[in-house]
Amino acid sequence: MHKNYFKIAVLPGDGIGPEVISESIKILDVIAEVFQCQFHFEYGSIGAEAIFKTGDPLPEETLRICKESDAVLFGAVGDPAFDHNPDAKVRPEQGLLKLRKELGLFANIRPLQTYPSLIEKSPLKREIIEGADIQIFRELVSGIYFGEKFTDPEGSYAYDVCKYSREEIIPIAHMAFKEAQKRRKRLTLIDKANVLDTSRLWRKVCQEIAPEYPDVQLDYMFVDNAAMQLILNPKQFDVILTENMFGDIISDEASVIGGSIGLLPSASIGEKNALFEPIHGSYPQAKGKGIANPVASILSVAMMLDHLQLYPAADKLRQSVEHAIENKYVTIDLNTKQYYSTSEVGSFIADHIKYSEKYYNFENVKIGKSTIV
Repeated sequence: MHKNYFKIAVLPGDGIGPEVISESIKILDVIAEVFQCQFHFEYGSIGAEAIFKTGDPLPEETLRICKESDAVLFGAVGDPAFDHNPDAKVRPEQGLLKLRKELGLFANIRPLQTYPSLIEKSPLKREIIEGADIQIFRELVSGIYFGEKFTDPEGSYAYDVCKYSREEIIPIAHMAFKEAQKRRKRLTLIDKANVLDTSRLWRKVCQEIAPEYPDVQLDYMFVDNAAMQLILNPKQFDVILTENMFGDIISDEASVIGGSIGLLPSASIGEKNALFEPIHGSYPQAKGKGIANPVASILSVAMMLDHLQLYPAADKLRQSVEHAIENKYVTIDLNTKQYYSTSEVGSFIADHIKYSEKYYNFENVKIGKSTIV
């Protein structure tokens, strides 16, 4: 019997996190109604919000809620109070890093696609980006972010150690190869193998795995060249595989291609747990203004629905997001002349999921009336 009851851990976090998560919950409530399933939401604190309450960026209670859930829906962490204090011993980001490690979320997946109606929003030319469709696999629980760190007491020098083992590379490499098989059958490993031993280990492991996937073309690119090629010719990429820090940087660079970082979702997957979040961060300047783009969080919900094997619901959600974008029902980052608030965009997408089989009057939407006739 197919499961239709799911426990979802909800961690709104800092900055615009609570605002975009609120829209995602709105969407899930409609999904539950339309597709006859149930979501039980349990909320937890994380990041700066948790530090202010408890002194801990990842309280034990939050970790318990996440471990007992079918999936984690995450907002953002980060606060200017910590960003401008280099001596702070406890930081919001430590909560997210610890959560990834505790849940074993070794693979971060970031899809990038371009929407025809938003191509002019990209800083890149239409002919360069039109049709770009990339899936980025970033290793998430090892490398320099988790290696030994040290600053001497006088503050005169510091180091961060980057370490990888074969066991940490193999699982995400298999995931990336399998994804490439479903797509255009090309996998690019991004590394710095001309300088780093860790990168040479990544290459060796991928070369050993490649014969298991004879239909996938494996190639390699140094990270500095990859950063340039993403701007010059992003369409050459299909699936990208890379280590933690390079993946962090490359995926944020790639986000600009589509016109707004507010469009990009992500999934962090482990053997037993999965977490879904927008990649845009806490964006504290927009907090409480109703201008945050909820689409990245909402598309993260679509990835979560795929993970829960609610495929028709995920497809319908993506169609509804495309409907909103194509009809220019977007936030200010995508249209500075005619734009809608965070909650209005969320409601428009929710309404389309619920009512799109009926007559949908877009002219009424433009003048703020009911969308359904």
